[in-house]
Amino acid sequence: MLTILDNPLVQRDITVLRDKSTPPSRFRDAMQRVAIALALESARFVYTRTLRVETPLEETEGHEIAHDIVLLPVLRAGMSLVQAFSLLMPEARIGYIGLQRDEETLATQEYYCSIPPLHPDSLVFLLDPMLATGGSVRFALQRLEQRGAHRIVVISVIAAPEGIQHIEQFYPHIHIVVSALDRCLNEHGFIMPGLGDAGDRYHGTL
Repeated sequence: MLTILDNPLVQRDITVLRDKSTPPSRFRDAMQRVAIALALESARFVYTRTLRVETPLEETEGHEIAHDIVLLPVLRAGMSLVQAFSLLMPEARIGYIGLQRDEETLATQEYYCSIPPLHPDSLVFLLDPMLATGGSVRFALQRLEQRGAHRIVVISVIAAPEGIQHIEQFYPHIHIVVSALDRCLNEHGFIMPGLGDAGDRYHGTL
């Protein structure tokens, strides 16, 4: 189930991210703003419970998070989304999964995995800015299922239709939240028009 953000400020920042002349500092700022918008949209999957609190004037009803939240960024590009999500969801625990793509076969290879213990009610936000072929996201979803995850939301900045279709084929009930759905993948498996390598541009390692 796909959600695409419809927000003029996000559209502005996606343009900044796409522009090849955008320097790393401005790229990081725009990515942070997009990540905040994605986190706010994704908050609709968070459940709360009521509690009573004392204001300086009277007692009133308030709310608190009712379940465990886990952030799982796909290294290293996924780190660009962690700050915004952890800012808005400070209760969240953070794991990491390191995946890389064989540029010839496009196969996903794992080089690191550290997922916090999951509870039956854990809500996991899988953070991967670029959902291209869907191979990395599917691999991470398999790892999460092996660890007992039942509620997972995939968060991406930009996705290709092929990647969305790939995930929906194997995980039709998974929610996917993106800020832009691009045209297609090219012959090398890169999103078109895309924004290049999100990790390299965010970290300034081009």
